[in-house]
Order: sequence, then structure tokens, then C-alpha cells
Amino acid sequence: MQSQDNLHARLSDFHDVEADLAETRHYLHAHPELSFEEAETARYVADKLEGWGFEVTRNVGGHGVVARLSAGTGTKSVAIRADMDALPIQEDTGAAYASTVPGKMHACGHDGHTTMLLGAAEYLARTKRFNGTVTLIFQPAEEAGHFSGAQRMIADGLFERFPIDAIFGLHNHPGAPAGAILTRSGPMMAAGDTVTITITGKGGHASRPHLTVDPVLVACNLVVTLQSIVSRNIDPTQTAVVTVSTIHAGEASNVIANTATISMSVRSFDPAIRAFLEQRIRKLTQSVAEGHGATATIDYENGYPVVVNAEKETAFARQVAEELIGTEGVSTCHLIPGSEDFAYFLEQKPGSFLRLGNGETSQILHSSKYDFNDASLTTGAALWARLAERYLDA
Repeated sequence: MQSQDNLHARLSDFHDVEADLAETRHYLHAHPELSFEEAETARYVADKLEGWGFEVTRNVGGHGVVARLSAGTGTKSVAIRADMDALPIQEDTGAAYASTVPGKMHACGHDGHTTMLLGAAEYLARTKRFNGTVTLIFQPAEEAGHFSGAQRMIADGLFERFPIDAIFGLHNHPGAPAGAILTRSGPMMAAGDTVTITITGKGGHASRPHLTVDPVLVACNLVVTLQSIVSRNIDPTQTAVVTVSTIHAGEASNVIANTATISMSVRSFDPAIRAFLEQRIRKLTQSVAEGHGATATIDYENGYPVVVNAEKETAFARQVAEELIGTEGVSTCHLIPGSEDFAYFLEQKPGSFLRLGNGETSQILHSSKYDFNDASLTTGAALWARLAERYLDA
């Protein structure tokens, strides 16, 4: 059952603002901005926070917004992060509040994440039932994939300029009941690396393949070989993914091309396995290419690291969630092969990243038909408000 504790935020405290939260979310949804373009979204967020009495710093690591509010005499500070950027996708939801910007939409729910943290901010500013400092981080460019918003904010002195003791964040979770909360201690989301391999052979006429070194043949052999890395090299009790996503070569059926290019996505949950995958991909690529008389160049880009949740902070977040919605609404999250740049924050500070149910029938993330579930807004806002209050208990 829901906690009867009246000293901290409850779901019922947000019933009167359900419509306001939905209105905010719909506005953000209708006005999406891509990574590194979030100027208007950041202005909208910062103006609201300043109006509620937060000390607001704009343009942290790009369009990042950091808002701080203190109460009482406590010296602790807890940070909560929401991401703000959208994706380069043409929306196909048919919603009345659908994107007004062609080719751009909130297809990952960052509009909902931002709205929930704003909802918590308004409540915390109005009630001030905490003892210490709340630090709210509205982050740009989570979807960037490389030198993202989290990295840029850290490089801009985020934790030196705004000292904190722990940091928390969440992402919506299609497939889980709306408003359900999922937690996991330790590794939760995968490191995501991108690999581009260019195979150079010797082109020629398709009728005389013996006079060529066919890069398409090499690429096809390489794809089969790379797929053996996980199945024949990784402990079955561990998790890793090697996916060849694209193959490009040639333009005419009667011409053997000079080059072929393949691209890959590599996912892992352990630093040692991550390093091993790179080593094996490099070695097998060179061996297969040389065996066919071709050469290969490898562009190996390390993306976001593994999201590793601290045990203490995760246990705390789970306790707060159970107090808020009851134990039946909180579960353990399975490993997620997707990546998230919140991992960079967790490399700097203890904390935990949660998942919030978006409904069993929700469209998948990054789909043109995806939409954040408004039914989860009050739960998310109440969760953040209660977590801040509980962390900063007098």
C-alpha cells in the first residue's frame, strides 16, 4: 500500500496539477529541438524555474540549465537530471499536439522527462520541506552519441560549480505499466560503440572475378566471422551484442567495386568484455581481409560507457519508490542493451538511473508513432519531489 507518511510528497499532492503537467508536456512535444539546438527549450525551462525562485544558471555545457534551491541549514545536495533534446524523425502519431517542426519529434520521451522534473521543481519551491540543496540538471544533447550533453556539462565544470553528493535520473520504459518504477543495482544499460570498416580490394569486370580482389566477398565473409565473436568467445552467462547494421558496395551489377564498407553496433555491460570485443573485431577484420588479399581500415568509436548504478543509492531510490506507489508497483529492471549518457555522471558521482513505465502497449522508443504517456507524469514528478525530500531529510 502507498505510504501514509504526510511529511513527504505523495501522488495525491500532484492530482491538482495533472492538467498543467500534460499542458507543459504537450507544448514541449509540439516544439522539439535536436541535440545542440535546444535554445528555446532551455529558455522555457529556465524562465519557469526562475519564476519559482530557483537560482538558475543557463548555458552550462551548451544549452544546459542548472537550477538550485536551498532550504533549512543542511549541507547535503542531491541532483536530479532530465534530458531535453528530440530526434530527427518525422512524427506519425496523429496527436493534436504533434510536432510542428517537420522532420523533428520527441520520439524518446524527453518532453516527459523534462515535464516531470519541472513538476517536482514547482512543488519543492512551493513547499520547501527539505533540509539542504536541491540541484536540478536539465541536460541537452543526450541523443548526440558523441561528446554529448553530459560530457559537455562535466567539461564545463558541472560538479565543481554545483557540488552534489549524489545524482539520480530516469527514462521512460515502453512495455511496463504506466507509472510502474523499475530499478537495478550495478550494470543496467550497455556501453555502445560504433565501428565502420572499409575493405579495399581490386575492382574490375564482373565476368572476370579471378582478375580482381572482390571486397563484397570479403565483407560477406567478415560479417559471418564477426557474428561468431559473442557466440564463441563470450561467457554465456555474460551479455554482449555485435550487430552488423549496413553493407555498402558498388553501383552496377557488372562491376566489381574497389571498396566495400560495413558498419556495426557493439554493446556490452562489462569494461573487460568491451575491451575484448574491440580487440577481437580488429584482429578478425585484419585476418579475413589479408586472407583474401584485401586490406581493411577500422574506425572504432567508443560511445557511451556502461550505466552502473551504485548499490546504496539504488536501494534508497527503490525504498522511496515503494513508499510512493507500493511494493507491487516497483520491480527489478532487466539489462537494457541500449545506451545512455547518464553513465558519464555516474562515473563522477554515486547515484542511480531508474526506469518509469510508459504502458504495456506503448510504441517503442525512436518510433515515429511513439508518444510519452501522460498517465506517468504525476508519478514521475512525485517520485522526484519525494526523493529530494527524503535524501535531504532534516
